[in-house]
Amino acid sequence: MSFANILVHVDSKPRAAARVALAVQIALRAGARLTGVFAEKADPHYVGAVASWPNAQYTEAVDSARAAFEAATTALGEQVGFFDLNRGGDAEINRRFVELARTYDLVVLGQTHEAEPVPAKLPEHTINGGGRPVLVVPYVGNYPDVGARPLFAWNNSRGAARATFDVLPLLAEDCDALVVEVARKSEQRDEFAERLVANLAVHGVRARYQHFVVDEIAVMDTLLSAVSDHAADILAIGGFDHGTQSLLGHGAGTRHILAHMTAPVLFSH
Repeated sequence: MSFANILVHVDSKPRAAARVALAVQIALRAGARLTGVFAEKADPHYVGAVASWPNAQYTEAVDSARAAFEAATTALGEQVGFFDLNRGGDAEINRRFVELARTYDLVVLGQTHEAEPVPAKLPEHTINGGGRPVLVVPYVGNYPDVGARPLFAWNNSRGAARATFDVLPLLAEDCDALVVEVARKSEQRDEFAERLVANLAVHGVRARYQHFVVDEIAVMDTLLSAVSDHAADILAIGGFDHGTQSLLGHGAGTRHILAHMTAPVLFSH
């Protein structure tokens, strides 16, 4: 199934242009509708003890982001929309964004950065609670397209299975795919890995399989090294799987990838 309705997060900062450009390319390839949702932190306007919303700075930011989004999406014609989340605090932005994300086929977000006026845990909340595949674009670099050199992070878990097949609509027809299974010393290699490779072939994706055995704390760094070695343009991985880097706490692996990604990452939970 292809993506027909895509949501991309926008804000008033220059970095939003990179993820909007990628979202536009994906939408063009899929013939999909693209909606930009403005979500940015801001304080209410106070006159004495009386607060009002939105303040002038927020309104100016919305207008700026809307104009930039409309200019970047002209190639999509009428297949575009824009929505102002109209909240300025972390908790309300996270809650409303997740609720909105659940109604779309694919969600495109940016890797958060302390210099950006976006809730730091917006990707975490969306991956964990949205129920939809989430494509996170790194804070640094330009990514005009994805899918020519995918890397599948495999460990025979629910999330990995979801990510492997959720990413298929994003892949190029003649892509050079790699399936990487990184196991701890106490774990067995997945006996059905070849079945996965065979199923991908049925979907037109020719993939090679690599297996690594590492100490628990090195699982995600090994995956990131594989992304670099393969020159992958997208990583597909399960988010917040139980057991992933369990010594560091549930979700530690997902947070490590979110903090250190070097290519766009498709998370599924």
